[in-house]
Amino acid sequence: MIISKRCLAIIPARGGSKGLPGKNIAMLGGKPLIQHTIEAALGSSYIHEVVVSTDSKQIAEVAQQAGASVPFLRPYALANDEAKSIDVLIHAVEYYEKINQSFDYIILLQPTSPMRTIEHINKAFKSFYEHEADSLQSVTPSHSHPYLLRTMVEGQLFPFIKDEASHLRRQDLSEVYVLNGAIYIMKKRLLMEDYRIVGERNYGYIMAKEDSIDIDNELDLKIAQLIWSEKNK
Repeated sequence: MIISKRCLAIIPARGGSKGLPGKNIAMLGGKPLIQHTIEAALGSSYIHEVVVSTDSKQIAEVAQQAGASVPFLRPYALANDEAKSIDVLIHAVEYYEKINQSFDYIILLQPTSPMRTIEHINKAFKSFYEHEADSLQSVTPSHSHPYLLRTMVEGQLFPFIKDEASHLRRQDLSEVYVLNGAIYIMKKRLLMEDYRIVGERNYGYIMAKEDSIDIDNELDLKIAQLIWSEKNK
């Protein structure tokens, strides 16, 4: 499928991380974590520019060596714990607009999702485009159904969903999905004019659980290393 419109891939990679210090350049399969995402983005036939938004000179150097553009360092206001992802995206788009580079679509790729491949990106983008969507988010089947969730007050359990039918069997429950953080696609207009990442026509792209690992701490990294070893024997 040939698409004439242009897509900018933004990979946000903040230097500070409390759960796993230096996680964006932690090693996985002999490569820094962020390199897996950069290579997947560069390999996609639908992405025209791959930019890494970071406040870290070390991450910037690793990203440039992997082939990504790092034309700026993110300001402190967009690099602290209170910074919003949407503002990081807007900052990157505004940079390109200032140098007269325009894009129609924006794809957000978190570096903490190393199992996301070129094929995942291409299939997700194709679905986004063919559905004429405003936005798309990757998901994976949820481990827990909302009907099985409970709240606890002084040791007593209560249904999370108040009108829960207590007789429901697990096999009677409909499939539900959870965002896995691997792929977010949106129209640039949605982001820049409406200040939104999720539009009215929002579609999902389903990924397998083993491809949906999101690395936030040391345990996540160990699980990812195990999955990577099994996939690349």
